[in-house]
Amino acid sequence: MSEDIPFDKNLDLAPDVVDEPTPGVRRIMANNPGPFTFKGTVSYIIGRGKVAIVDPGPDDPVHIGALLDAVRNETVTHIFVTHTHRDHSPAVPAIKKATGASVYAEGPHRAARPLHIGEHNPLDASADRDFRPDVALRDGEVVSGDDWAIEAVTTPGHTANHMAYALKGKSTLFAGDHVMGWATSIVAPPDGAMSDYMHSLAKLARRSETVYLPGHGPVIADAPRFVNYYILHRKAREDSILHRLSKGATDIPTIVRAIYIGIDPRLTGAAGLSVLAHLEDLVARGVVETDGQPAINGIYRLAG
Repeated sequence: MSEDIPFDKNLDLAPDVVDEPTPGVRRIMANNPGPFTFKGTVSYIIGRGKVAIVDPGPDDPVHIGALLDAVRNETVTHIFVTHTHRDHSPAVPAIKKATGASVYAEGPHRAARPLHIGEHNPLDASADRDFRPDVALRDGEVVSGDDWAIEAVTTPGHTANHMAYALKGKSTLFAGDHVMGWATSIVAPPDGAMSDYMHSLAKLARRSETVYLPGHGPVIADAPRFVNYYILHRKAREDSILHRLSKGATDIPTIVRAIYIGIDPRLTGAAGLSVLAHLEDLVARGVVETDGQPAINGIYRLAG
């Protein structure tokens, strides 16, 4: 149940207006509200004079214009991308063309696992498959700019190429969609994987950053505590799935109805994919069984 996480849905930020949520970092929110984006995708600007942009956002001329206006008379030297969903990376070509900045990311879009025979990727339309970074970053690599330095932190799970960025010396992390204050992150196969996601959460929980700047929603303070809420939430979700399966073999729509009470109907499909992500992990661990590969239309039962 999501009420175990102390969500914060207070974001007093108008689209395409610049503010400074933490010293040395500006933000601008695109006007792309929705059930998966909250009030919009947030782009960040690091530093003054010679600056970096994190997640330029969707291919929206108004947002791109606002972002370029915000750095007028400054030099954009670096563009960092957390992941390649279409609300985060498609503005990169326009920003790169206007500024000449180099683009940094984990890599191009890819699935967390190969497609099964006969399987189609329901998330294909949400992926920016044209994206290619100038520089592919490895975990722990540090990129330095003018009066700032960024450490690359691989955080696969939401997507296979998801990367967070730690602002060195500031106890601040650009969390992308891995951890958000307003809602849980979607983990949907084949683009995402629950086992990767849980490992990435555990990795962040061991880190020292106390402030997260997410891709959607307000700043997250006391971040390590919030990450632990996320971990407990996912473990509770897994327990709910196992509890339903203890009553007998069933399918994913039945599990969704049992554990997502009062869900926004627009999110039912995403909930099903999230349950599939948990079931893939449980099957891999030998806790749950299904016939053949785990699939959205499969029947699941407790092992043994």
